[in-house]
Amino acid sequence: MDVRVVNRDEVPLSNIARELVGADHGGLGACILFVDAPPGRGPSPHTHPYEEVLIVLEGEVTVVAGDREIVARDGDVVVVPADTPHAFTNTGEGPLRQIDIHLNASFDTTWL
Repeated sequence: MDVRVVNRDEVPLSNIARELVGADHGGLGACILFVDAPPGRGPSPHTHPYEEVLIVLEGEVTVVAGDREIVARDGDVVVVPADTPHAFTNTGEGPLRQIDIHLNASFDTTWL
C-alpha cells in the first residue's frame, strides 16, 4: 500500500459524519467516521460483526451497548465488542466531535 493523504473534507458526508471507507482507499483494513453531531443526535441501535472504537474529542456522548449505559467525555475511548447492540446520542449541550473506527475494510451494519 502506498502512503497517501486523504483530506477529511473530501470524504463523503452522511447524516452526522464523514465516512472514510477503507476498501475505497487502497484496501485499508478499517473504516473511519468523523462525527460532528448536534445535541440530541446519534445513530439508532445497530450491530456490526467487528469491534468499533469511539474516540471522544469534544462534548459528551451517552453510549448504550448491550445492557450498559456509558457517559463518555473529551479524551475517553469506548470499545464496543463485535455483535453487541449499541447506539449513541450527544447528551451534551454543545457539539459532539468524535472519531469512530470500524475494524473492517467496509461497513457492515445491521439496524435494529
